[in-house]
Amino acid sequence: MTPRPDTRAVPPSGLAAYAAVTAAYWAFMLTDGALRMLVLLHFHTLGFSPVQLAYLFVLYEVAGMATNLSAGWIAARFGLTSTLYAGLGLQVVALVALAQLDPGWQVATSVAFVMAVQGLSGVAKDLAKMASKSAVKLLAPKEGDGLFRWVALLTGSKNAVKGLGFLLGAGLLATAGFAWATLAMAAVLAVILVAVLLAMPAGLPRGRKGAKFSEVFSKSANINWLSAARVFLFGARDVWFVVGIPVYFYAVLSDGSEAGNRAAFFLIGSFMAVWIILYGAVQAAAPRLLQAARRSEPQLIAAARTWAAVLALVPATLAAAVLVAGAPAPWLTAVLVAGLLVFGGLFAVNSALHSYLILAFSKEERVTMDVGFYYMANAGGRLLGTVLSGLTYQIGGVPACLGTAAVMVALSALAAGRLDGRPKSDIAA
Repeated sequence: MTPRPDTRAVPPSGLAAYAAVTAAYWAFMLTDGALRMLVLLHFHTLGFSPVQLAYLFVLYEVAGMATNLSAGWIAARFGLTSTLYAGLGLQVVALVALAQLDPGWQVATSVAFVMAVQGLSGVAKDLAKMASKSAVKLLAPKEGDGLFRWVALLTGSKNAVKGLGFLLGAGLLATAGFAWATLAMAAVLAVILVAVLLAMPAGLPRGRKGAKFSEVFSKSANINWLSAARVFLFGARDVWFVVGIPVYFYAVLSDGSEAGNRAAFFLIGSFMAVWIILYGAVQAAAPRLLQAARRSEPQLIAAARTWAAVLALVPATLAAAVLVAGAPAPWLTAVLVAGLLVFGGLFAVNSALHSYLILAFSKEERVTMDVGFYYMANAGGRLLGTVLSGLTYQIGGVPACLGTAAVMVALSALAAGRLDGRPKSDIAA
């Protein structure tokens, strides 16, 4: 069911557009989560090293950076709905292409092919994301904490759906196999794309011919510092999330047999799904947790600094626990699961604050530009985390992944500390 935000002072056409955008975004993120888990687990069972696994996702993140840099201009020039449709369509193409992977190919050929297809999927994801998030700025109520609630609902529900995608991907790999799983997802997403094309109401901007690419680069110090904070925040998550923890859990949970591998797939997929769903649920609840209706924008800026500082303590503590344990043990696995779930909750509050602030800092006439630039930084952080996830795990195992995450969250807190939290009236004076 599409999230039901507070509808005060919102015309019916705005609600219909919000529902259509959310439904399309949900469908995309379900396949995005499933595809990530399919690729990771399938190639790990083929014997790929942690660094080789990280390479599979590198072009996905590089393409995301390039796409976000240009997506703001694309949406301003061609319209938000066209940008959303392009993202969904490209994802269908990427899924069909990935099903053509031949197990008989050499490792180098397989890596190059999957990197290219993942790059296309990265373009698709960020076109869809930028269009959806920008639409919220234009459709949300202007009064009170309406903007925070609407963006938290969209982002939180999206992440819960992506979590289900992780579980779906692991389940499809264990039951249907790699090729059939990707083809099935492509078929379902194609049907949803046609439905959205037919059902999308009017109300979103169609674009303007005079939009210039140079407008993408923001002159706002707050947007630039927030983008820097976003780089390190998402780098801190992906440095353990992409390769390190899934591979570690596979080593702990699988006994090497076919049945053991399948059981490990389901357990790892279930953990990743629960983590993302928890992340999404907390993100959606963030306005209530932070009592955003009673707090001003400067107070929420200050909260972004505080929550980042608290988050840094979690991976640092977990890294210390792994070092003390010295070797895998049942109690250590339990500590890691519990600690990473705590990380997910705190991370969700940080992410929700960032997602609200970028829209609060943006002006309506250039919202797609600012959101595109900000999500370019987001993709940059994911790229940094993805590369470091394979490298740090191969060099120092889980402690290196988690220690690096702690350092990156601390850097995010420092960047958030540079945000100007003065009331607008004081800045103008």
